Amino acid sequence: MNTTATATAPTPAARLSVRVLGNLSVRRGTTTLDAAGLGGPKPRQILEILVLNLGSPVSKDQLVDTIWAGRPPAEGTATLESYVSVLRRHLQPGAGRSGPLRTTTGGYVLDRDAVDLDLDDFDAVLRAGEATADPDAAYGLVVEALRLGSVTLLADEVRPSWVQAARDLHAARVHSARVRAAELAVGTGRFAAAVGWARAAVEEDPLDERAWCLLIRSLELDGRPAEGLRAYERCRRVLEREVGCAPGPQLQATFVRLLQATADGADDFSQALAALLAIQEQLSRTSDVAPDTARPVAPAVRESLRAAGTVVDSFLRRALAST
Repeated sequence: MNTTATATAPTPAARLSVRVLGNLSVRRGTTTLDAAGLGGPKPRQILEILVLNLGSPVSKDQLVDTIWAGRPPAEGTATLESYVSVLRRHLQPGAGRSGPLRTTTGGYVLDRDAVDLDLDDFDAVLRAGEATADPDAAYGLVVEALRLGSVTLLADEVRPSWVQAARDLHAARVHSARVRAAELAVGTGRFAAAVGWARAAVEEDPLDERAWCLLIRSLELDGRPAEGLRAYERCRRVLEREVGCAPGPQLQATFVRLLQATADGADDFSQALAALLAIQEQLSRTSDVAPDTARPVAPAVRESLRAAGTVVDSFLRRALAST
């Protein structure tokens, strides 16, 4: 009679729930493992690399090169394999190689079907928001994606150099989502919310003119034109200081539209704006007409117009600084 023991059969591995947005956390059934509970810094980094490549094999050579920053020990591959064994004992105790962390030809892979990843949730909700044609529904989905994902990727990784590219990619997607949320908020009449999303976007990337346009436009629509004019002035200074250029055509058009809307008011500030626009229009007319048909403009008149423009412009800058 066959008396071979059956107790040594691998224990079925529990499904893993992994969080990489913010601090690393792994839940296995009712057990939660933080970064310190994965067997040390190197096993933790192996897991992080595999998680960021969830479902795709990563070669041993790539893992060795990454976790030792291109300077592996003499027995790098053997040391890597020992770290993987340590990691398996924490992730899938008793399951051996049959758990989520699997061996492939020349490397390792985390089985996507056995892992729930918070980064996947962020991606799925954001894609749904991008795909829907209903602006209100799209706005809700993008806001939900931002709620899920607006944190640093692997924030507690103590050696961030190898993960920086992934962090930058995630941060860029979050930034784009904030700009999209501002656009959708403007389109659905949520002007105060649009100001908040656009302001957050320009704080993240002060050189993003699309975000500045949305901030200025949403401030105008929210009944805060003076703040919109100050925002443009700040943008102009940032662009001049950082890249040595003036705002682009779209941003300038947004500014001119705001100037024209503000000039319709009856207070002193609005009247000064109206005067400036009139001066600019007159200067444009005198410079745009063909020389052979232009009515001669006396140099003194032209100089007076320019001087007046300088005075009004100086007034506006002081007004914007004090409002």
